[in-house]
Amino acid sequence: MNADASAADTGAETRPEGTGTGRLVLLTTSHRVAPGLLSWPAWQILRAADRVLSADPDHPQLPYLREAGIEVETAAPAARELVDYCVPEARTAVVLTSADGESTLTDGLARLAGSGRETMPDLELLPGSYDLPGARLLDLVQVMDQIRAECPWSSVRTHRDLAKYGIEEAYELVEAIEEGDRAELREELGDVLLQVVFHARIAQDDPDEPFSIDDVAGTIVERLLHRHPHVFGEADAATPEDVKAHWLRKKAEEKQRESVTEGIPLAQPGLALTAKLASRVRSAGLEVAPPGGKGIGYELLALALRAEAEGVDPEAALRAAARSYRDAVVAAEGGAGQGGGAQHVPGGQSPSVKE
Repeated sequence: MNADASAADTGAETRPEGTGTGRLVLLTTSHRVAPGLLSWPAWQILRAADRVLSADPDHPQLPYLREAGIEVETAAPAARELVDYCVPEARTAVVLTSADGESTLTDGLARLAGSGRETMPDLELLPGSYDLPGARLLDLVQVMDQIRAECPWSSVRTHRDLAKYGIEEAYELVEAIEEGDRAELREELGDVLLQVVFHARIAQDDPDEPFSIDDVAGTIVERLLHRHPHVFGEADAATPEDVKAHWLRKKAEEKQRESVTEGIPLAQPGLALTAKLASRVRSAGLEVAPPGGKGIGYELLALALRAEAEGVDPEAALRAAARSYRDAVVAAEGGAGQGGGAQHVPGGQSPSVKE
């Protein structure tokens, strides 16, 4: 038995039980909600309390509570002390919990209550504020700020340094979607989100044209509002086709492009590039004959154009076929292994080496 428990037991034997019960409230708040924005029950209990305590003298809520006329004691509350304060006179004490919680206090209260020899006050856990949807994004921004400031590798990265990772993470996300792996999808979405936050944090350090994650979010919010007049305005859109027409029209107004090919990244995979070009041509109502030519490239071009015209993503279709080919290769390797012969690995690499 430790010293605290011994003292608690000794006190329990000599201290007469009080006639009241009192009330001890642990008030929790979220650091992701602006200080002072507390629930009405929280304000009620704070105003009615006989005593309000906080172990953290820098708790962000303190200035707002003091402004509201609530006196807060900045001292680490002890379980024995609070029980002795609340019980005899049926008083109410509120403990404003810190970001790290109050494990010492709660452990002490648990020991006293568990002894069976104590008259305990009514113990309550009252959430003073709740996280809003998207609140963890603020955590991500905060963590990225610290990493950028303190990590030797991350602190010197540039947009160009990270470009390849953006491509890799996008492909891994597509793979997770096509495989139907929900756990992997969640993880890969996080990796893609990290790229956005990381690039935005790098951009914040630019000496000439800085911008932040808030600027990035603000830009896309404005674009979404503008391109969805059927949601945020008075336009009508009863079908997905109507929505697409709104989107294309608003996008054309924003971009003011001279060619339907503008904005199409030419560095993307060939099948995807062909499909995107064909989609722009069809949406613009143009009649464009594919260029004549001989060779496998023109044959692939014709197949990609045909796929897009039939509503098939040629890149996804080829990936699906390639996966089937991969499965056939694995099956063939298994058959060769069962035959007892050594597998031939090009270049002399071990089969365990990841390409």
